Amino acid sequence: MDKIAVLIPCYNEAQTIQAVIDDFKQELPEGTIYVYDNNSTDDTYAIAKAAGVKVKKESRQGKGNVVRTMFREIDAECYLLVDGDDTYPAKDARNLCREVLENGADMVTGDRLSSTYFSENKRPFHNSGNVVVRNLINYFFKGNIKDILTGYRALSPLFAKSMPVLSKGFEIETEMNIHALDKNFVIKNVEVDYRDRPEGSDSKLNTVSDGIRVIKTIFQLFKDYRPLLFFSVLAGILAILAVILGIPVFLEYFRTGLVERMPTLITAGFLMLAALLNLSCGFILDTENKKARQNFELQLNVLQQLIKGGNA
Repeated sequence: MDKIAVLIPCYNEAQTIQAVIDDFKQELPEGTIYVYDNNSTDDTYAIAKAAGVKVKKESRQGKGNVVRTMFREIDAECYLLVDGDDTYPAKDARNLCREVLENGADMVTGDRLSSTYFSENKRPFHNSGNVVVRNLINYFFKGNIKDILTGYRALSPLFAKSMPVLSKGFEIETEMNIHALDKNFVIKNVEVDYRDRPEGSDSKLNTVSDGIRVIKTIFQLFKDYRPLLFFSVLAGILAILAVILGIPVFLEYFRTGLVERMPTLITAGFLMLAALLNLSCGFILDTENKKARQNFELQLNVLQQLIKGGNA
């Protein structure tokens, strides 16, 4: 088992990967560096191989797929996840790892937004998108994570091995944050510097399509992790629509004794029925969710013992 495993997922980072490897070798000489190449069409793989670090290939495209394989194949006391684009200075790495190794944190996020991100980043929609996503997740899941979409974070073995990675792409950061908040892991924020990509190095993120996927992931996980609240809100909306449609029909009936707008009454009835069904689904799924959380806690205890046995 490695003391510190530096995990670098890469896709076409030939321009920057050598600098990233050199910097982390210097700052974390005790760390083991792993570069996972994700079907690069440039010389990323060859450069990393020549640098003398551990290099592997992941054929399934997408950062989520790479991270899933990394967590599954690598055993370490601390996992340091960083992008291969040379935007995260290695000088902050030890501060992130210290929170895991010495202070008992399960997930440590490298907080760019409190330091140099807004001055360094040249893509304005990324700036506003980061703020929107941060506010949504912290509001829905009662968290205080300073930088939701950072690619620079340190993780404990308990978190890495219990993280059910379902996303395939850049939604992985969102998924990790929500998992950590929902399962009550110890989360720390460490302010880190950020520098924009060097000239000629292109971001793999698409502001619109990847942003939509991240927002979609938030609402999907909100439904999965908070089913009672999700379906209660949906039931409330349907019930309000039913009342708005139904009240005029009932007022007319009490005044004339006739129901002249039968289609409206039927529509209101179906809307109220749908509201009751959604509320029932919310209660049922909430009960199942609580049972799943209980089972997860028991599984964590077993996993913790296995990790301790591996360290012995």
